[in-house]
Amino acid sequence: MLLEAPNGNRDIRLDIKTNVLSSSVETGTVGPVLKRNDEPISSISSSTPASLDEADPRRPLVVGGQGNYLRVADGRDILDACGGAAVACIGHGVKEVSDAIISQAAVVSYVPWGFFDSQSRRDLSKWLSHSSGGHFTKAYITSSGSEATEGAIKLAREYFVWKGEPQRINYIAREESYHGITLGSLSLGGHVTRRGPFESLLLPNIYRIPACNPYRQKLPGESDDEFIGRKANELEQAFLRAGPNTVAAFVAEPVVGAASGCIPSVRGYFRAMKTVCDKYGALLVLDEVMCGMGRTGTLHAWEQEGVVPDIQAIGKGLAGGYQPVSAILASKRIVQAMEEKGATFTHGHTYQDHPMACAAALRVQQIIERDNLLANVRAQGQYLEKLLRNKLQSHPNVGDIRGRGLFWGIEFVRDKDTKEPFDPRLQIARRIHETALNPPHNMAIYFGQGCAGGGRGDHVMIMPAYNATQGVIETIVDKSAAVINDFFSKLEKEDVDAGLN
Repeated sequence: MLLEAPNGNRDIRLDIKTNVLSSSVETGTVGPVLKRNDEPISSISSSTPASLDEADPRRPLVVGGQGNYLRVADGRDILDACGGAAVACIGHGVKEVSDAIISQAAVVSYVPWGFFDSQSRRDLSKWLSHSSGGHFTKAYITSSGSEATEGAIKLAREYFVWKGEPQRINYIAREESYHGITLGSLSLGGHVTRRGPFESLLLPNIYRIPACNPYRQKLPGESDDEFIGRKANELEQAFLRAGPNTVAAFVAEPVVGAASGCIPSVRGYFRAMKTVCDKYGALLVLDEVMCGMGRTGTLHAWEQEGVVPDIQAIGKGLAGGYQPVSAILASKRIVQAMEEKGATFTHGHTYQDHPMACAAALRVQQIIERDNLLANVRAQGQYLEKLLRNKLQSHPNVGDIRGRGLFWGIEFVRDKDTKEPFDPRLQIARRIHETALNPPHNMAIYFGQGCAGGGRGDHVMIMPAYNATQGVIETIVDKSAAVINDFFSKLEKEDVDAGLN
């Protein structure tokens, strides 16, 4: 197995006898480490019975992780090219973060947020406010992206209660979007498959508009300004359908993640959307759970959009998977209304503001800042884009390559000229993911379906750690090209005969 050495020499091979990986946060390099008592350094036994009821053969048992690699029970080292769902932003096994968690546990592991506070919570909140230039003055630390988005919906509603506008109960969101799996956040999202079993339970007060997808929506000869004007009119029409003074917020992802595969907006789009929101007195809520906290090259994705949201949801890259952490960020506008009313946000979770979660998140962010990893995200992101286009743009089944920073999606099509998607019954993206995960490729990439609308359209996503080196990026692209070529060359004949392709 080829791994990059500290001097950039990609020809140095892993010692087969040792075959355990380590990483450096500063360099992103991967190399062999020693065993203790001739056993791999892992607290998880690889002899766990595979016959347990919960064992799923589609989910290999992970027994260790270092840097850009995960070790599975059968001895393979899996190149983690997606960080799960864009979570593992500084890679696996970073001791500094583990030490911060242990240190916090030694002080206090849990306090009930309703009547106690912790220093780690205070430090993280201060850091988050500073990261926005003081725009956000309050942070509610939660445990998942769904919780953060759910809380953002409620905070937007309660803001208008404080302001004496209780009629504002409606929200505008976009098709081909995903905002979480709880009933409220699922109601906002347009992810057809994930909504399906629960449609009868979802909120009726969501008005939906098309997302900003230039690959599939831009008209022939249409300029960016004309396209943005059309998008702004779609939002305005949604306000008019709902009743302009009944809308609490417009909710959107700056770069759409799982639902569409890393689709950035056209430059100027969010400024136009914010103008419409301001016209009708509604809030702008940005869901940066997947695309935020550095994933697109700036700490907050909105820094590249020319707007600042009233409320923001963050997660995933906030603590890099070392603890389950997310947050609801409230702007001065929101906090001022709350304080003027002498109110508090009617919201809370048992593990809100968890001290160990806050300690982990702060240390991850400090590492990103100290090691100048956002600059690396931008540089390696440009390199990743270049290599992907060089290797895959001409493939007959690659329709679009899009993204920003280290957040890139590849959309697959049946016909490159017409952009016709594959029949969803073929499960193209899932099968490409499985091809990548299995030998000889041994790489994890994220997959999704629905980017073409109505549950149709297949995409995969590449989202490596922020400290990925040029060598790691090259390996990811080489493997991705091999996986895609391998898969489409072997597309089963019976699928063709059945007319499913």
